[in-house]
Amino acid sequence: MKTPKVYDLFESTEPHSLQEQLGLLAEITQGFSSTLDISQTLKNAIEQFMRYLDAEAASIFLLDNQGKEVVCVECAGPVDITGLRLPSKQGIVGKAVQTSSCQLIRDVSVDPDFAGSVDSGTGFHTRSILCAPLIINNQCIGALELLNKKGSQLFDEQDRHLCVALASSAALAINNAKMADALVEQERMRKELELAREIQLDLLPMTDMDDFPVQGMNVPANEVSGDFYDFFKRDDGLIYFNLADVSGKGMNAALLMAKASSLLHHLAKNIDDPGVLLERVNNEICETVSHGMFITIVSGFIDTDNCTIRFSNAGHQPPLFHHQSGEFEEIPAEAPPLGILPGTVYPVSEIALNGGSVYIFTDGVTESLDEEQHLLNVDGLIKLIEKNAKISASRRLEDIVAKIQHPTIEQRDDITLMVIECCMN
Repeated sequence: MKTPKVYDLFESTEPHSLQEQLGLLAEITQGFSSTLDISQTLKNAIEQFMRYLDAEAASIFLLDNQGKEVVCVECAGPVDITGLRLPSKQGIVGKAVQTSSCQLIRDVSVDPDFAGSVDSGTGFHTRSILCAPLIINNQCIGALELLNKKGSQLFDEQDRHLCVALASSAALAINNAKMADALVEQERMRKELELAREIQLDLLPMTDMDDFPVQGMNVPANEVSGDFYDFFKRDDGLIYFNLADVSGKGMNAALLMAKASSLLHHLAKNIDDPGVLLERVNNEICETVSHGMFITIVSGFIDTDNCTIRFSNAGHQPPLFHHQSGEFEEIPAEAPPLGILPGTVYPVSEIALNGGSVYIFTDGVTESLDEEQHLLNVDGLIKLIEKNAKISASRRLEDIVAKIQHPTIEQRDDITLMVIECCMN
């Protein structure tokens, strides 16, 4: 048997079965599910509501502005009120939203909640209103409003029941469309983060030489990292290195990381004083940095002819100098981070390796947790270094990071670690 239309069901004096009415609602719901485009979803809904309930005008209002207003997102009828904003606690729509109940007003002229301001502004004459809340998971997201039953008829209880059912179906369609939009946005962000991570990986140095004086590792806590490191051998034989931590998380930190890393890599090819290098980069970062972001960094040069390191520390964790004798020495920062104050002077420190090793790391290393939920701290890092001191630098970093990471403990911050040792002649 062919399913009748709504107006056939309710205009006819013959009773119709529950099966017929459920079939009708199923038809409407199927129409809503035909697209996940929210604009098209609302347009389809409005057109069907007007036709099925024989109304002169219809509109869908959604809560906006932290629930303080309802905004008309779609309408149909002789007057276009799309974009109209109303207080969410006033009028018939506001009452439907606040009470989460359907409002049937047969004569608005005697209803104290009716506000005629919209009619005054549009010239439309409202006689009666049927307004049902849009509810998802016991939460009202807006309202469906129908105005003026055509002809001399008035909205009745059958209209009310049908309006509530249609509003429920519409709310579900709207929610599904929003969820689809959210999934599309999540996928877009995921792809952008993957691309950002690929770009970051391209900025990290690559070397297959285990005997190169510098080795580094970076393990991001999230898709992108705010930490970075770099090293390369210049044409004159000096080896440049840096290791840094950008404040903040996410894309802002990743973008600042990319800018700073590129600046340092470019300028370090022609500047051999680490203090002057950081002064130049700091002034540039100070001109463009926003949201109070800054960069802590250790940056310097290795002279492989005499196995000495000259470096500047801009507010970063003190590097650990593991002397050949076995003693450990922390070398503290002598200047603030990059991006804090233009014109900052960065002092230069110089140490002779003499068979020792220098470890530079971010706070993601020392603030990592062990299986007992204790911070690693510098003492814990020293123990890991001592335990792995006899193996190659690259394997040593891998073993240290493996000990820091635990499958049962969530990584809270980026882990970045560098070791400098042994000379190239």
